[in-house]
Amino acid sequence: MKNSLLTSLLLCGILMISCKNPETETAATETRYLTQEIALCDRILTTGYPAAISGVQTVEIRPQVSGMITDILIEEGESVRKGQILFIIDQTPYKAAYEIAVANVHSAEAALSTAQLIYDSNKDLFEQKVVSEFDLMTAKNDLTDAKARLALCKAEEVNAGNNLSYTEVRSPVNGVASMIPYRVGALVNSNIAQPLVTVSDDSRVYAYFSMAENQMLDMILQYGSMKNAIKQMPEVELMMSNGQPYEHKGKINAISGTISESTGSVSIRAMFDNRHHILRNGGSGTIIIPTERKNCIAIPKTATYELQDRIFTFRVIDGKAASTEIIVSPQDNGVEYIVEKGLSVGDVIVAEGAGLIKEGAKIISKSMEEAE
Repeated sequence: MKNSLLTSLLLCGILMISCKNPETETAATETRYLTQEIALCDRILTTGYPAAISGVQTVEIRPQVSGMITDILIEEGESVRKGQILFIIDQTPYKAAYEIAVANVHSAEAALSTAQLIYDSNKDLFEQKVVSEFDLMTAKNDLTDAKARLALCKAEEVNAGNNLSYTEVRSPVNGVASMIPYRVGALVNSNIAQPLVTVSDDSRVYAYFSMAENQMLDMILQYGSMKNAIKQMPEVELMMSNGQPYEHKGKINAISGTISESTGSVSIRAMFDNRHHILRNGGSGTIIIPTERKNCIAIPKTATYELQDRIFTFRVIDGKAASTEIIVSPQDNGVEYIVEKGLSVGDVIVAEGAGLIKEGAKIISKSMEEAE
């Protein structure tokens, strides 16, 4: 009885397998592909350019007089104000020189007063024919010499006063101090190789970068002139060296009027607000410039594959995959290519998995629901 039951079950299974619909099995195993019909669209593309960051004003501070540093009044990395005293150079010899200059002025003033009295006296005596013309002219020359000596002494006083004031090395700008390579006791002068300190005003920063000549020409043609390009170009972004976007957008405010003969590129400057002092003088980053493309053809990068530095996509022609070479813009948005040549409006392409498709493969489109 058991053997009869098992035999019946096996026969039923064989009959069920033999009765399967071959068309249903084929449909279940067919691969479906997401396709895209080509249409014109608008896109914002971005291009990155390596940039060097600099404070809007960076000053290397060197002493104007020679001597020994007696005091350093700032810390490295400290914010400083315009006019703030940073270093003091030994003032002793300069104070002495200034006091001598002041004394010389007093002496010259006294000599001038005496010369004036003698001249005035000889002038009266000459009118009375008591002294000769020679005596009068001698007194006049002595007066002129006394005036010149006083002027010279006053100039020396000013110079000595300036030198004394230069012993207090002050910051000419607001900014942040760099590292200080000197210590108290070091002998310095105006010709030192390393500055006492570098002060960078980084409340705003410049980002300097270069653009190829052909890209510059395209930009000028787009806006009509270089002046219009500077005025009308959209704000640019800065990607910091740690890969994070900077919080403030910047504006291009200067374009070099010459092209570098060695690199064939044009130097450009963008300015960014840096009120929180996140960016530092001497830093680096990447300038991101947006470009608007209207009425263009955009396809996903997943719809393409590369072969020997050429880019291809698959058009769907009569339900089959046909490999087509395309020319794309060097600019993209990271996920799509802008196609310059090779596709036309109305073409249908395979939108994903292009690298896994073979020429002439049967293409069955899948719905967006299936794609999701």
